[in-house]
Amino acid sequence: MKKIRKGDKVMVLTGRDKGKQGTVLRMIEDSHVLVESVNMIKRHTKPNPNKGVTGGIIDREAPIHISNVALYNPATGKGERVGMRTMQDKSKVRYFKKSGEVADVK
Repeated sequence: MKKIRKGDKVMVLTGRDKGKQGTVLRMIEDSHVLVESVNMIKRHTKPNPNKGVTGGIIDREAPIHISNVALYNPATGKGERVGMRTMQDKSKVRYFKKSGEVADVK
């Protein structure tokens, strides 16, 4: 079970986008994530009339390393470290290490 998953709200810890929050759009391999409106780059694209793509400069998200983001805790308003805990019914859940509260409830 991964500590950060697709659809999680995360906060950026380092880099030029430090402090920004966004939703994880997808996981790239095991070490990178694509976060909504974070780490924006400009991509120069050629027009392709066969695919209906117009050329120009496009802003899009670039992958960011998973160690540079932390799961957002709405109770504290900060990004916090996450651990794994096994519950009484043998299910695994994520919890915030600082406060000890469960991060995801199923």
